Amino acid sequence: MEALRGRFIVLGVTGSIAAYKSVELARRLTQAGATVQVVMSRSATEFVRPLTFQALTYRPVEVEMFQIQDERAAGHIAMGRQADVVVIAPATAHVLARLANGFSDDLIATTVLATDAPIVLAPAMETHMWQNAATRANVATLRERGARIVEPESGPLASGDIGPGRLASLERIEAAVVEALTASQALAGRRVVVTAGPTLEPIDPVRFVSNRSSGKMGYAIAAAAADAGAEVFLVSGPTALRAPAGTQLVPIETAEQLRDAVLGLLPNADAVVMAAAVADYRPIETRERKIKKRDAGKEMTLRLTENPDILKAIVAARRAGAIVVGFKAETGDATAEAGRMLREKKLDLVVANDVSDPGSAFGSDTDRVTFVSADGVEALPLLAKTEVARRLVAKLAERLAR
Repeated sequence: MEALRGRFIVLGVTGSIAAYKSVELARRLTQAGATVQVVMSRSATEFVRPLTFQALTYRPVEVEMFQIQDERAAGHIAMGRQADVVVIAPATAHVLARLANGFSDDLIATTVLATDAPIVLAPAMETHMWQNAATRANVATLRERGARIVEPESGPLASGDIGPGRLASLERIEAAVVEALTASQALAGRRVVVTAGPTLEPIDPVRFVSNRSSGKMGYAIAAAAADAGAEVFLVSGPTALRAPAGTQLVPIETAEQLRDAVLGLLPNADAVVMAAAVADYRPIETRERKIKKRDAGKEMTLRLTENPDILKAIVAARRAGAIVVGFKAETGDATAEAGRMLREKKLDLVVANDVSDPGSAFGSDTDRVTFVSADGVEALPLLAKTEVARRLVAKLAERLAR
């Protein structure tokens, strides 16, 4: 791959049985023209001998912090400073926890702390360890800080179980490395507005009308756009998520607040991605005091009125050359509805998904989407939302470059 030629890649290998797969990864990266500096944890050397990597990369393998073979005074941080990308494959649960908490007690952790380069993490571990709340929180923290996570795959594990936790395919890890090296400037100098999460339409001070949106898709898009060098404004309804590193959060609650926020940012926006799940209707009347059950009786009628058509307002007000992307969540033929939305709203691209599909349900970490545009229909397989986000950002960069 041309993107790898001449690049300096630090490959961290940690103590997992999947370390044997990293041998082939090191060989492939080296054969593609990269300079590969392997750094192993002590436990990794119990699975694969350092000499194996040295024979394939033509470079000494570093293991011990205080026996580093780099002759520079600050040799223990030199690799991180020199790296074009840092890849850790496999990344164990222990290593993920240490990186999430900023430890610097070995060479791999120090290299990660010392680098400004993109970081690619490919976890591998037993299923229950991968699904443990502590591991999920550590992965979320690292992702929010900008690390690219190549999610593990499902299949037979060393424990004898079958489930998620297998190291991702070498093709997927290589693709993530190439993307990290090439996507960082794809949207440099561009301003992108991303909306995310639900809107809340108040009934009274304690009740509201809303929907099941978690905001995960919009936050993943904001993170991917920031990774690609864009200035990102994240206009978000209430979620349990933290704004990704490199983005500017604009909190809102109602559809009208979202409209006003986006229109305020629109004059300088190169792209608007409307991933938020905006309520179609709001209560006609919002009570100033809590509605008492004894006053409402056994039945209560809630009268609603239509919210403003935010997409229509954005398309009408956008500057020349700006791209507007809509999202269409359906329970049925989402692609057909997305085509109708594309034409009627005069959008550049619509991302369609069927939320009745378990893989695309609200709150899930995966999605099965279809990109619908004047260029045609592109159906994607079930992917992590982070991967969907990166592919969407790549399309934005391509269209803006035309």
